[in-house]
Amino acid sequence: MHGLSTSCVDGLAEALGRPVSDQEGLTTEGTIVAHWSDLDFFTDEDRIWTSAEWAQHLDDPHRQHPFAATYRGDRRVILHVSVRLHPKDRELTPAEWSEVGNRLARVAGIAPPGDRHSGRWIAVRDQSHRLDLLANLIREDGVRAAVPRKIHHVLAAECRRIEADLGLLSPREHHVSPFKANMLAAATQPTTERLDPSIVAHLSDEADRHLAAARRLMEKAGQHLGAPVASPSPHLPAGFPAPGSPRGR
Repeated sequence: MHGLSTSCVDGLAEALGRPVSDQEGLTTEGTIVAHWSDLDFFTDEDRIWTSAEWAQHLDDPHRQHPFAATYRGDRRVILHVSVRLHPKDRELTPAEWSEVGNRLARVAGIAPPGDRHSGRWIAVRDQSHRLDLLANLIREDGVRAAVPRKIHHVLAAECRRIEADLGLLSPREHHVSPFKANMLAAATQPTTERLDPSIVAHLSDEADRHLAAARRLMEKAGQHLGAPVASPSPHLPAGFPAPGSPRGR
């Protein structure tokens, strides 16, 4: 997301990858894949606007409603949002690109469903795997659009839903943390692998400590019962007599 600006010229130039021009025509059958609902009121199907005219038309509410444009002293009324597909994603159809543009405009508060006074906006696709949304926050009735406070989070959440609905890859699938990859390798490592000598020594020390604790418990139990209890050798398995003790016949 690029944020807010005072004019649509720079945003449209960035979306196109070249400066706006009064010689280059853009149509709603090609570069402009989605737009506000009342666009047909201003032009017929045969009319081709230049990129400079598109920028001017989007900027017009700024001039028509100057008081709304200076709301709280902020004259930045042009919202510019860009989204990109991962290079490994499939190519979207024009209808799918149009859906993406309409959904982003809706969740951003630019084009609420059924609102005939929403602001002017266009979705521009002239660069591969990229879509740019350009919108004027000043509505046709002169009221500033109610944009969500955390618009970055709202747009990001909608992008995740679009990915799921259109079967696209998620950023979580594009990048795997080396830390997580190493953890996965350790979890699936064969258990028959030879242990390091330092690990064996550590395990031996742990066993000695546990045997010593068991010996102390046995001694205390013998004292309570009034009978002496022989302390087992810490390194002999159960069932073997301690050194020097008589063997049974």
